[in-house]
Formats: sequence, structure tokens, C-alpha cells
Amino acid sequence: MAEALVSVLLEQLASIIHQQVEKHVTLVVNVEKDVENLTHNFRAIGAVLKDAEERQVKEASVKLWLDDLKDVSNEMEDVLDDWNTGILRLHIEKQEKEESGNAVDTTKKKVRLCIHTAFFCSGKVSRVIYRHDIAQKIKDLNERLATIANWSQNLNFQYTKSGTKHVERQKTTSFVDQTFGRVDEKELLVAKLLSKSNPEGQSSLVIPIVGMGGIGKTTLSQLAYNDDRVKANFTKQIWVCVSEPFDELNIAKDIIGQLDGNVNSISSNLEAYFQCVRKSIEGEKFLLVLDDVWNEDYGKWEKLKIVLQKGDVGSKIVVTTRKEEVAGMMGAADNTINLKVLSDENCWLLFNRIAFTDRNQDECKILDPIGREIVKKCKGLPLVAKTLGGLMRVKKTKKEWQDVLSNEIWELDTLFGQPVSQQVFQPLLLSYYDLDPIIKRCLLYCGTFPKNHIIDKNDLIELWMSQSYFGSIRNTEKTTVDIGESYFSNLVTRYFFQDFVKDKFGKIKRCKMHDIVHDFLQFLTKNECSVLDVQGKTNVEVPVRNKIRHLTITSARDGPFSVSFDSRGSLRTLATFSCQITSLNQEFVSQLKCVRTLNLSNNRVEELPEKVGGLVHLRYLDLSCNNWKRLPDTLCNLINLETLRLEKCRGLEELPEGMGKLTNLRHLRVKNSNALKLPKSIAKLTSLQTLDQVNIFHDGSKASDLRNMDQLQGKLEVCWWKPVNDAAKKYAEQVNLVNKKHLVSLTLSLWDAERDSIIQEEILNALQPNPNLEALKIAWYSGTTLCPRWLNVSLHNLKHLAFHACYGCEFLPLLVLGKLVSLEILRFRKMRKLKKVGHALESSSSSSSSLEVTLFPKLKKLVFVGLEEWEEWEGMPAGLSEDSLASIKVMPDLSTLEIENCYKLKTLPDFLWKTPLQNLSINRSRILREGMEWHKISHIPNIKIDHVIPSRLIVD
Repeated sequence: MAEALVSVLLEQLASIIHQQVEKHVTLVVNVEKDVENLTHNFRAIGAVLKDAEERQVKEASVKLWLDDLKDVSNEMEDVLDDWNTGILRLHIEKQEKEESGNAVDTTKKKVRLCIHTAFFCSGKVSRVIYRHDIAQKIKDLNERLATIANWSQNLNFQYTKSGTKHVERQKTTSFVDQTFGRVDEKELLVAKLLSKSNPEGQSSLVIPIVGMGGIGKTTLSQLAYNDDRVKANFTKQIWVCVSEPFDELNIAKDIIGQLDGNVNSISSNLEAYFQCVRKSIEGEKFLLVLDDVWNEDYGKWEKLKIVLQKGDVGSKIVVTTRKEEVAGMMGAADNTINLKVLSDENCWLLFNRIAFTDRNQDECKILDPIGREIVKKCKGLPLVAKTLGGLMRVKKTKKEWQDVLSNEIWELDTLFGQPVSQQVFQPLLLSYYDLDPIIKRCLLYCGTFPKNHIIDKNDLIELWMSQSYFGSIRNTEKTTVDIGESYFSNLVTRYFFQDFVKDKFGKIKRCKMHDIVHDFLQFLTKNECSVLDVQGKTNVEVPVRNKIRHLTITSARDGPFSVSFDSRGSLRTLATFSCQITSLNQEFVSQLKCVRTLNLSNNRVEELPEKVGGLVHLRYLDLSCNNWKRLPDTLCNLINLETLRLEKCRGLEELPEGMGKLTNLRHLRVKNSNALKLPKSIAKLTSLQTLDQVNIFHDGSKASDLRNMDQLQGKLEVCWWKPVNDAAKKYAEQVNLVNKKHLVSLTLSLWDAERDSIIQEEILNALQPNPNLEALKIAWYSGTTLCPRWLNVSLHNLKHLAFHACYGCEFLPLLVLGKLVSLEILRFRKMRKLKKVGHALESSSSSSSSLEVTLFPKLKKLVFVGLEEWEEWEGMPAGLSEDSLASIKVMPDLSTLEIENCYKLKTLPDFLWKTPLQNLSINRSRILREGMEWHKISHIPNIKIDHVIPSRLIVD
């Protein structure tokens, strides 16, 4: 990690000097000699860091040297950030003076930026003191660094060529190791889940899966959980990650969240949550997985067990644990599945599937014998086989493979002077040391999450950015997001992440870390990272560890919150998870002077202290899911802020007017914050890359704020609330969506009464997106013409199209959309007036030539939900000749058709029988079900009617 830190510091030194010249502002003078010495010492130290990082594992003196170096480097990073922030402040002041001098109307109130007192708000005297303070700190740290550089000479390090290697995005694989030695265990577990017999008097049967860490308990549970036979056997399925401690309240919240989706309305006491669980599972035949249980306290288990017995007979509870005592405590020892290690052959098959990807036969023949020796190191653990497979996959030569096999790490009983409790740590350490230095820092940061935390990929990349792990990206075509994506991909390839959830484009959006990997990261960062479960406390005392940089608090309950510990000044991260904090201590907030990442999401705080404006190093601020009424104007002092998250802040009506001062802001997430108003000054933030939701009101005059935000990327939702007059069309054009070429997904929500359907049609036509768009959703639209003029004309890359709650449409010309050549998924939901789905193709205009026409050439999935008045679905136009019909192909790739809550639909169109349908699902559509022509659908492999596979299919 020190390698990457030193590299970033060298880059920061060069960047600061560059900024002083580029911005024509000078903050600190007469430090040229010190900067020169710093650069020299850091470069000299950087040349030996690779050797030092590897030797620290077994040499205590080297580890001590590295620890001192990291301390100095971290302090230097803070000083350089102070320096850089001061330069930025001077630049902003200069711009404000220029704007003030050019202002025509000086009577209007101007929003001024007022940096915290530490940043010379009190005038020239304070500014001089501030400059001197930076210069003195640089001098002091330079002396300490010189001492460390001299010390290194006594440690006889080997020099290596400096510089960071270029990291390519690695190819990933999506296979599941379900066939490698777990077939019998899976069938045994499935049989237990499908069995009808439960112990007398119990509606729920507990099935423990016991085995050592990394042996595949969770994987086995997932395989059974997702088996179609199991899914059909239960009305509800719930998956809860437990880990340590066994918190009944959090378990109850997870169960409710998965069943009902709403836990915010429940009071915070345990009994209230248990009552809600009882109601949710009563009469339901459920499957509950409690993953990674350590608790041996029967008292805690009994409270939850009593609640879980309210389910229907046949309900099952699967428990994964490393401890046989847990199975005994739960009274389920006789029903336990003891998971054994894999055989060497099955380990080899798993390793081989990963390590030998994309290799030719000659390479495989040379590397095969070495690979089989490496597999013996796996000791039958699938996690080790995958980790080593991911490592060897990037090793190209026989020598590189031999070096891994003969590495002395395999023989170590202690790492960093500590006994190794997990035999998985050695292979993980091998893979860790093989990473690029910057990616090592990114991986270690993941140790700040609680165990089993669901990690959002985009959020993770923004967290890495907040810690300045990527350095400067000047003179490169890649954005920070691009760089973060490549680092994430590299870690995926090395199997540091798992349990992936993908978006509709097939890209990973969420993942988790194996609990052993999490233990490994906390082992490596035990002096710098702390995940502290406070079990309901609000005033937390953290054990004195002066080097702590990242602090995570879990399970703080109702009440004001503060933390007492000596190293607040060095904190870079403070995050809360599974907490319900109601207020923040002002003094506590003001002392987080070096914090760059502050996550206060999912609490119950109503007021953010004014002193938050003094946290000028802050890059990432997550205030989502709180009860904010307003945010302080001092928020606009955070001139380094890059990410601001305000999702689901339903009581927040507007943001401070000075938001336009946050020129470094790149990601503003406000989705599901109801009718949140963005200030006019937001238009100045033309470098925004993420703005997930924009609310536009009435005439739409604020729509023009989006005009120049052409760097927006990813997803955007435009919510237009009650457009009322002709001016709305003009403002809709000013949104300028057509120039936002980096947007991938767009939602257009036009909330209005039906009387304004003409205005809505004009607005929708004016909101023409860029041709690069891949996903489009049109919602709450009352125009009678469903499809805007631009839909078929320009969106040739569109893969996903959805219409939701479009209440003005009575007729849907479905086949008109067939010109969307890239469309793969098409959905229609809650169109309450729709009566007929037709073709809108006239027989005279349809092709009578021999040229083939293909409509929906790539469509794979078609969904209709909640079309309550829909009666008729027309096929091809009447009157077409047989030659014309033969020349028109419709949906030649269609594999899935879903119809739900379409109560009046009578029959399906003839052209569907010519499509290669594989999956047909019809639910709560009685007339269609009762009048179904069964002989026409018997060729479809997978059919479900009202969630049941029909037994009455007749094949002629």
C-alpha cells in the first residue's frame, strides 16, 4: 500500500506546483527547496518499496520501517491537501471578485462562499499564519522523511524500477462451480427442503450446514435456494446474512425488508419488529436462510425461533455456520449437513476452469504439471481454488507459475508477526501482493465495510475517488470512473468479490465479499481500520489507536451521537451502518477535520450541524435516507466535495442556493427525494457526471438549468410536475437531451392530469434524447399518442423500452415499434385505458415485394402487466397476400412472454406461434386462461399459468 501512497504524493507535489502556475495564485512561498528534497526522498524510498512490502511479512524491523513511512506519508498527504485547498480557495475568491466587478445590478444579494476559519476567513493576518503553518509542517515532515530514508540504508533493500504498471481491464467469467464436487450435497439439501415432515409441534424445520471457512457453505445454500424445485415449493424466500454479533433486531429488519419492503414506519423496539415478522410470515410456507451464524446463546436464538414458528407447516430454515455448537444449540444436530473438503480432482477441475481460460493447448501442456502441484495447496477449499485460479490466470510464463509454487509464503506460520488463524490467508496474500499498488489500496479500503455488506459498484468507485486513490488523470482520455471500473474488474477477476447482481445491460452493479476475504482485509489493516459494533450505544468510546484512519460504526440506536477517541484528527473515513441516530453532536463534527468520506445514510437525523461546512477536505458525503428538513448553507463551503448523496430524503424540499460553488462536484444523487427542488445555481455545475433525478415544475422554467450539463452519464430521470402552458414546450427543448451523449438510461416522467394531454405530447416530442441511449422509460404520461416522433427515427441503439402508467392511450400500435433494430426487452405496465394492441400497418402499404421485412429483429422479452381494460391483441393486418405475409418476420428471437393482471384479454395473436418462445407466463388473466387454445402453446418448453405449471397441456 505504501507504494501507491508514495506515488500519489509525488503526483500531488507536481500537481500543486502546476496549479500555482496555471491558476496564477501562490499560497505558500519559499518552499521550493523543501519540495525538491521531498521529491528526492520519496523517489529514493519508492525504489525499494516493492522489496519492503514483501519482506515485512516475516521481518519485524521492515514492518516497523513501513509503518513509520505510512505515518509520515499520510500526514504529508493531509498537508498537501491543505495546500491544494488553499490554492482552490484563492482561485474562487479571484473569480468572485471578477464576477462582482462585472455585475450590472449590485443591489441583488449574492451568495458568498465562506470557508471555515482555518482557511483564513478572518483576513490577511490569518492567511499569513495559515501559509506559515503549511510551510512549517512541510519542513518538519521533510526532516522525518529524511530520517526514514537514511534508516532504509541499514535494511539492505533491493532496488526495483519505479513506476506504476498499466492495468488492463480483465475479462471476467460468470460460471458457477456447481458441478465441482457438490452435486450430492446439493441434492441432499434440496431433498430436506422439499420434505413434508417436521418435528412434532414445529412448523419450521432447521437445517444447519456446518463446515470450515471457505469450504462452500454459502455457495451450496445458494444453489439449493435458486433451484426451480425449491422455488416452487415455498411461497416466500428470504436470505439474511447474520455474522457477528447475532442481532435479532437487524435480522428482523432484514426479513421485513425482503417481505414487505418497508421498515421505516415501524417503531425501533424489538417487539414491534417481531410483531411485524409474525404478520408477514403467518400462514406462509417460507424458506429462510440465515447465513454465517456464530451465536451460541440459546436465549437470543429462542426469541427469534418462537417468531419463526408462525409460518405454515413445511417452512424451512437453513443455517450456515463454522461451528457445530451452533447446530447443537438450535436443537438440529440430527438434521445437520457436515460439508467436507473437495477432493484434489474436484479442486483441480475448479482451478483449471479459471486458470486455463484463453490458453492454447501447448501452454496448457507445459503448465499442467505445475498447476496440479499448486492445487495441492488448496487443501480442498473451493475459495482457495478460485483465488489461486484467478492469480494464475494472469501469469503467462512457466517461470511465473514456478515462482508461485515455490513462494516461501506457503511455509509461514505467522504473518506480520501474528499467528495465522486462517489457512486461506497465504493464497490470498499471494494474490494480494500480485496486485498493482493502487489496486491494493482500493482492495484494503473494502475492509471498512461491515461483514456481508452488499457493495454497490458505483458507490465503491466514488469512495475510492474520495480517498484520492486514483491521483490526477490529466492528459488522459480516461475518466476517474473508467479507471475505477478497470480496478474493480481486476479485483473481480482475482475472486476478491462474489455474489454479483447485474443490471439490465449485464454489467455488475452490486456484489459482496466472502467473509474470509473480509477477515483477511481486516487482518492486513487492523491498525488503520476499525469496524465497531456499539450494540445500541450512542456515546462511543473507541480504543486509543493513534493510527486509525477509517472508522465504521454499526448498531447505534436512537439518540444523539458522538465518538470519543484520540485520533479524530487523523480520520479519513467515518461511516455508520445499521444505525438509527437521531442527532449529531456539533463539537464532534467540527473535530473531524481530515475526514474525506462521511457516510451518515439510513439514520433518523433531522438537522445537519452548521459546522459540517468546516470539513473542507470532504470529498464524499452520504446523507441518504434521513429526515432532513433543510441543509445548512455552510454545506456550500465544501469546495473539494465530489460526491453528494441525498437519495430518499423525502422531507427535503430544496438545496442551498450556493450549490453552484461546488465546482468539484461530479456526482449528485437525489433519486426518490420526492419533489426536491434544485437551486438555480446548479446550472453552473457543467462538469456534473451524475445527476440521477431532476424535478421540473409547472411551466418548466428550471429545465434550462440542464442545458449545458453535457457530461452527464449513466442514468437520468426527468420528472416534470404538471406542465400547464405552452411555455413548457420551449423549456423542454432547452433541456438539450440530444447533446447528452454519455447518458445510457433515461426515464421521462410527466406527472399531469389528462386534460393537458396535448401539452404533454409536445413536451415529450421536445425531449429528444441522444441516439446513444440504450434504455428508455416513459411514465405517468397522459398523451393519446404513445410514441414520440423521434422514437423510431433516431434510437438505433435502444435495447430496453418501457411504458409505465401511460393513462391516455387507448390503442397501442405495437408493430410500429418493430423498427427499433436493437430492442431486446419491451414492457408495458399500468395502462388503464388501453383496450387494443394492434399493428397500425395498412395492407396496401405493407410489403408486396419479395423483400423481407423483420420487425423486432432482436426482441427477446415482452411483458404486459396491469392492462386492466385490454381486450384484443391483433395479429398481422387482414388482406395481405400469402407472399406478403411470408416476407414479414415478427420477433424472430422472442424467448419470453409475460402477461399479468390483464383481466379482459381474450386470446393471443397468431404470429406468436411462429416465434421461438421458450417461456410463457400468464397470471391473473382469467378470460385468457379459460379460453386458451392449448394445442397452440404445447411446443413451448416452460409454461406457467398463475405460477403453476398446467397439467392439462394437450399435444395434438
